Amino acid sequence: MPAPPGPRRSRAQDVAGRIEQTLLAERTPVGSTLGRRTDLMAHYEVSPTVMNESLRILRDRGLVEVRTGPGGGVFVASLPPHVRLGGLDLWFSGTGRDPLELFETRSHLEDLLTRVALDRATPEDLRDMDWALDEMERAPDAAGYLAANLRLHRVLARASRLAVLADVHEAIVTLIDAGLVRAVLVEGTDDLLRHNIDVHREIVSAVRHRDGEALDKALRLHHRDLVREDDPARSPGP
Repeated sequence: MPAPPGPRRSRAQDVAGRIEQTLLAERTPVGSTLGRRTDLMAHYEVSPTVMNESLRILRDRGLVEVRTGPGGGVFVASLPPHVRLGGLDLWFSGTGRDPLELFETRSHLEDLLTRVALDRATPEDLRDMDWALDEMERAPDAAGYLAANLRLHRVLARASRLAVLADVHEAIVTLIDAGLVRAVLVEGTDDLLRHNIDVHREIVSAVRHRDGEALDKALRLHHRDLVREDDPARSPGP
């Protein structure tokens, strides 16, 4: 049975999302002007009421600043939260949890769940892991690659048979999914993505053969792939 449709976005939410996507696509520098309110109204063909609500949404996210008087207008205050995850650049809405905190928590939890899955994974679990790996291989874009990656780790979490912790993991992944607003492949990182897939295959192989030493090695390699561009010293990995 198909899931019921989510709540429909308002016109103001739609315009706010389009402005946010423009900031990401054009990598608009902080401090740049987007024009005056009337300019934005004309560009997006909306009323003053809708534009005011759109700007309120963006201000609440910390993305824009509205200045009045001579020289005023709408200015870029910050870009959406950004995480570099291996060969992926990911941007998130500023309305929820810090995405880096989510990735850090996810990584620590996955270490525990994967080590338990080493002893508890069934042939059905391993089949689902192989399927997720194949999806990573065939992913047409960054969003598809991330979705397949998250799917694989969901299977590993479920294979632990620790239902409470697996539910916590699922909640974290759901927050990551809900907050993601843009994903792109980092130019020139084909080798890094290939390495990332190989590392995940090593994790699954270690689980399949119940090889704890091989799993420890693969998890160490996995942590090295998790680097935040604007703060390399603080990785989403342990």
